Amino acid sequence: MIKRKRLGQHFLNSHSIAKSIVSEAKITKNDVVFEVGTGQGILTPLLCQNAKKVISVDLDETLVKNAKSKFANIHNLELKSGDGFKKKDPFTVFVSNLPYSRSKEAIEWLAQTSFSHGVIMVQKEFADKLLAKSSKNRKAISIIATQAFDITTVSKVGKNNFSPPPKIDSVILKIVKKNNLSKDLIETINKIFSYRRKTVKNILKQFDKESIIDKRVDDLSGDEIIELANKILEK
Repeated sequence: MIKRKRLGQHFLNSHSIAKSIVSEAKITKNDVVFEVGTGQGILTPLLCQNAKKVISVDLDETLVKNAKSKFANIHNLELKSGDGFKKKDPFTVFVSNLPYSRSKEAIEWLAQTSFSHGVIMVQKEFADKLLAKSSKNRKAISIIATQAFDITTVSKVGKNNFSPPPKIDSVILKIVKKNNLSKDLIETINKIFSYRRKTVKNILKQFDKESIIDKRVDDLSGDEIIELANKILEK
């Protein structure tokens, strides 16, 4: 378990929660499902029941080897070892108990990737960032997520449903893809938030552009932040 803790991964051990995640994913026979974090395989066979194909990836080669042995009779399952967020496999549905240490990276990767919808489990604290309404609580990832997805809360999951138990409860979220964001746009939104105490006028100066707007980042709507990022990216 030491290695998994280092990777920020905690295994879900509740079969009823696993079933509710898969049910929420609304998988059809036309869907290719991409699962990041095979783990001990609690979700994997359930995902395979209705899917055209399931691609399940885990960083831990031992877990992938175990899953290949355990699920050898499932013919619509492809198991891979490696970094799921660096894979290029096309898919329609994304399902993952996201590693806590890589949740931000995962959302940024998903924002750049074409797919229909997904169900993710994240730390409650991270879910609060994604769903933040108050401008003071918003982070760059809040803007990226709400621009890329429609996000709804499915349910809360207590830490006692994992092994080893994390320090904080989790939340299951449904994400429906709205827009694909470019890598440049995502990087620019992150840069804007590194200047969040500056006015728009002073932020644009950093990029050799001009404005008379004296508002700060916290005074801008999400759409205005996207407009600012696009203005910075204009050649």
